[in-house]
Amino acid sequence: MLNFQLPWHEIFAPTHSLMEMLVRGTIMYFGIFILMRLILKRQTGGISIPDVLLVVLLADAAQNGMAGEYRSITEGLVLVATIVFWNLAIDWLGYRVPFVERLVRPPPLLLIKNGQVLRRHLRQELVTMDELLSKLREEGVESPADVIEAYIEGDGNISVKKKEK
Repeated sequence: MLNFQLPWHEIFAPTHSLMEMLVRGTIMYFGIFILMRLILKRQTGGISIPDVLLVVLLADAAQNGMAGEYRSITEGLVLVATIVFWNLAIDWLGYRVPFVERLVRPPPLLLIKNGQVLRRHLRQELVTMDELLSKLREEGVESPADVIEAYIEGDGNISVKKKEK
């Protein structure tokens, strides 16, 4: 025989302190953000670090709330809301405060100047010569000698200013 009664109290009543969930979400967000910002820096053609962080943490937080790792949906929603809040707050602060913008969005880094590849900058960002040449080909450039300037942008994309023919 099927039982259609639901334990509503267990579904919505938190088993952990909501303040604990806020603190845990905040600490995890900033801890992972700092690690990713310091260690990963930027990847060529990748999405931004805060975007990756948001997706990973939201997926985990939502999964825990849905799968019953926490005892209530309320706890999962509080954790998801905390993570979304910090992601929006960092974006807003990055827009308003230059210091935060430099932390969140690294400035462009020159990779090629007047046809000369700046290998020290490639090493700094862990970009191989093959990756750089691949990105140049995507821009219709055959050789670094055909480039006035090329930068790796804060989001990992490479922008190219070609020499006039």
